[in-house]
Amino acid sequence: MKIALVTGANKGIGHEVARQLAVKGFHVLVGARNRDAGVAAAEAIANKSGKATFLEIDISKNSSVTAAAREFSKIAGHLDVLINNAGIMVDGDDAILKISDDIFRKTLETNTLGALRVTRAFEPVLAKSKAPRVINVSSGGGQLTDGADGWAPAYCISKTALNGVTSQLATALPKFAINSVCPGWVRTDMGGPGATRSVEEGADTIVWLAADAPQELTGKFLRDRKEIPW
Repeated sequence: MKIALVTGANKGIGHEVARQLAVKGFHVLVGARNRDAGVAAAEAIANKSGKATFLEIDISKNSSVTAAAREFSKIAGHLDVLINNAGIMVDGDDAILKISDDIFRKTLETNTLGALRVTRAFEPVLAKSKAPRVINVSSGGGQLTDGADGWAPAYCISKTALNGVTSQLATALPKFAINSVCPGWVRTDMGGPGATRSVEEGADTIVWLAADAPQELTGKFLRDRKEIPW
């Protein structure tokens, strides 16, 4: 059985990705920092869709990530797919010249460094997979092509930096498939009710990369299963 870890999987896109992968026969580790929410999400998937286990992980804290990797080793001997989905957009992130250092630092700590520290901690068990894959959930807001539009600058910069992490990891781990994904504007707590895409649509390319994309596809930024410019 293939095994996948999805961070931030207690709600939104992450929960939908975890659900779809469970349907496809994966044993899904539902990563979340909130134990009650994570347990409930894992139980909901296990009751309807397949095998799911809660894994407590706060990607903004190295100690939590290290503890999660130790706990994972008690559950499984290898990891096939890591989906770095957990992310934040902080209130007050609305103008590049007005963002406080704290907001900027907190955003980067989670959205950029968080994904790197999780990948670093789980690299040894990913290396035991025949076809290891890492998927970083990014944003079109992080694209440098055509310039920024001023929306949520700290969040967007954190996703630009996350794309840099993706590129560096793809070079450092040539046997892995490591890619960034823009899920689009999705109706979640973060995206809001006016967003143009459902969670199913937002999850599609992530699930495809996890389960069906060619292993040689790596070091790319994708939307709707197609490469887009950095």
